[in-house]
Amino acid sequence: MPPAPPPMSSLRIAGTIPESIVDGPGFRFAIFTQGCPHHCPGCHNPQTHDFNGGRVVSLLALMRQIWQSRQHIDGVTFSGGDPFCQPEPLWHLARWCHRLRLSVMAYSGWTLAELRAKPECKHLLEEIDILVDGRFMIARRSLETRFRGSTNQRLYHLSRGQVLSVE
Repeated sequence: MPPAPPPMSSLRIAGTIPESIVDGPGFRFAIFTQGCPHHCPGCHNPQTHDFNGGRVVSLLALMRQIWQSRQHIDGVTFSGGDPFCQPEPLWHLARWCHRLRLSVMAYSGWTLAELRAKPECKHLLEEIDILVDGRFMIARRSLETRFRGSTNQRLYHLSRGQVLSVE
């Protein structure tokens, strides 16, 4: 197994799905972070809004689960809640996932521009390969947008913090 995370690293999560086919391209290990300030009406995961809900897990425990799934998955997805509310532990996890040659995808209610304006999110954003940004808007809900819930949300293909394409 690759190197362990920094000591005492933990993450508050609502849950995981070891082999999801709806949380990004291919088979993905999905991590649903706990805590979201956006409270979008019609949110698919309203149980993840409470910052005190869910449970605290060590990054090492998550790494072990991903390690066990690594031969059956194409990547890891950080969903939520809003993963960018816990950027430091997810940055460590994303870097580790890249060492395993797994892609990293994230969802956020903030736009890419808003995330770039948050200094605490800089390092995590640099490790994201695919980003879905923007709040879910029930009035713009669509079942035809790839990996997105509403048409205002954008899907970015990123590389080292640079936008490669937008869908």
